[in-house]
Amino acid sequence: MAAPGTVTIQKLTLADADVLLALSKKTFFDFFAHLNKPEDMEAYSSVAFTPQKIQSELSNPNSHFFFAMLNGEIAGYLKLNYGTAQTEFQDSNAVEIERIYVLAEHHGKKIGHQFIDFTLKEAAAKKLQYVWLGVWEHNQKAFTFYKKHGFEVFSSHEFVLGSDKQTDLLMKKAISLS
Repeated sequence: MAAPGTVTIQKLTLADADVLLALSKKTFFDFFAHLNKPEDMEAYSSVAFTPQKIQSELSNPNSHFFFAMLNGEIAGYLKLNYGTAQTEFQDSNAVEIERIYVLAEHHGKKIGHQFIDFTLKEAAAKKLQYVWLGVWEHNQKAFTFYKKHGFEVFSSHEFVLGSDKQTDLLMKKAISLS
């Protein structure tokens, strides 16, 4: 049993689909609703946050979801994509962090740091060369967080939220296989 205040990382299964769906929608709206038009948020949500979409993602053998558990409660989640599940590149020598979301009430508890450490260990164990991700160019807090963890911008791509074409900065970090 983990000590009180200790975060454990737990892999999800298809049985977690409903909980993941609710958490995904909540965290996405909590972080981005105040920065975007409601109609764009709803348009994106109607496609990205459906039971079918979540079940499909959970069923993909190259996508892995994890909950951060704190004192027996879900504090956030992580989605990693390998191989053909990656949104771009589909590089067999890399893993994509597609999502890291931590519930607002758990910010400041180093859960995001633990997700990054977990991902780097997973990538090293699989002998991958790098970890990559996309971060919205206007999400300065996330950009600074990833930069602090050694991620560097290497490209960008368009992310469409409803009718709003946004730019995500693509960042990566090489894996040290020592």
